[in-house]
Amino acid sequence: MALTTLALDPRMGRTRFVVIDFEGLTPVGRAPVPVEVAAVTVVCRGDGTLEELGQFGSLMKPPAGVAVTAFDQAAGITRALLATAPPAREVMAALDRHVHDPAEAAGAEVRLVAQNAPTERTMLHGQRDHCPRLAGTPLLDTLRLARASLPELTAHGLSELARYFGVTIPPDRHRALADVELTIAVLRELLTRGPWETLLDLERTAALQPKRVEPAGEQTGLF
Repeated sequence: MALTTLALDPRMGRTRFVVIDFEGLTPVGRAPVPVEVAAVTVVCRGDGTLEELGQFGSLMKPPAGVAVTAFDQAAGITRALLATAPPAREVMAALDRHVHDPAEAAGAEVRLVAQNAPTERTMLHGQRDHCPRLAGTPLLDTLRLARASLPELTAHGLSELARYFGVTIPPDRHRALADVELTIAVLRELLTRGPWETLLDLERTAALQPKRVEPAGEQTGLF
């Protein structure tokens, strides 16, 4: 079993994998705006199991003028709920502390894990002033893991992978915590069935580096 083999890798044992998901709004002509985030920290134990250490979740009040779509309201993210939610700057600062403070105290590495991780990377980059450590943390993309290990599938979305593995799709799919728990279930199957033996193997297949923050005044284009 690949997960049992991965558990023998010393780096796997000292790494905290933080499975993260954002729900967001995409206003016309503006960067995506996060309105919900969830994160669950898991570790790989020596017996080849994934153990959850803790979770974090919160809605976030969007800026004025950002509309809530019918899709979001159908998923249960309503204008009324968001109106009383804390702002993103408070939530993301709290999440940064939740993830990194205990990991740094324990001397652990941290890797974020997400399905289609470029989306989460973009959200984190947009909030980097409030969660600098989190925004600078490398990610692993379960979509890339799935494409590498299951090339015979025609679609590698989260729901398609769940159905392939026989994982129950929760009724509140498209809410952040439900999607995180579903991603963990899919990740467990991918790690169990995949060809990887070390964390380095996973990184070679599915690593995504944080977006680069340009130094102030650096020219990035031509006039």
